[in-house]
Amino acid sequence: MAVTRDTSHRRQKISELVRQNGSVQVSALAQRFGVSMQTVRKDLRYLAERGVMARAYGGAIDSNAVGGPAVEPPYEAKRTAHLDEKRRIGQRAAALVKPGDTIAIDSGTTAIQLAEALPNIDVTVVTNDFGVLAALTPKSNINIVMLGGELRRKNMAFYGGLTVEALTALHVDLLFLGVDGLDLERGITTHYEPEALLNRKMVEAARMVIAITDSSKFGKICLHRIIAINELNVLITDRQAPDEIRQASEQHGFDLLLA
Repeated sequence: MAVTRDTSHRRQKISELVRQNGSVQVSALAQRFGVSMQTVRKDLRYLAERGVMARAYGGAIDSNAVGGPAVEPPYEAKRTAHLDEKRRIGQRAAALVKPGDTIAIDSGTTAIQLAEALPNIDVTVVTNDFGVLAALTPKSNINIVMLGGELRRKNMAFYGGLTVEALTALHVDLLFLGVDGLDLERGITTHYEPEALLNRKMVEAARMVIAITDSSKFGKICLHRIIAINELNVLITDRQAPDEIRQASEQHGFDLLLA
């Protein structure tokens, strides 16, 4: 009976932590409750099956916060969703790039639209995204620095220790940061922990951080946080941006550009 009570109590506490923090991670819960990570995964699966939370990579998130399970869409679905908005955002972002700039372009389908729109001028582009590389390769005046690592086919980008290490000695003028989720309280988030680690390293290397995203990502929260909203310099999005985003730009001091 003691084991049953302990299990029930632990699952109740996990539910409370999810509601309070928006997300939880397996490793942290295992350490907090003094149980194995396998036990925690069973707890999360049990709670997810009952709609208390949604499973995500490495943990779980509040199902109410994301309006359903936080499942990363297939790559081809992401490429075609909100394509017109992404093209306009990419063009607006490309207009910020000047000859002589060194820029970093994060992975993502909006990032590919930026690469497509980037003029064939004397700039250096640092990226870890295969689609960005393919879009830039025909533009002979652009110097391309490809960050190596392990290819994640789910979004066709490279990640890992080698990728992060390659950024250590680099400095860029502009970082164009892709977005999986953007919430005013919990910041910019992503589904994949190695991506969050790499993105934070990109932020450290950049003089200016520019988030590029269509408005469908607003209010979504993924498991892994990249940066807080007040760490942004510029946000480029479409004209369907809600009033809260416009107000936040004034409150947190970032420029809002609508495409």
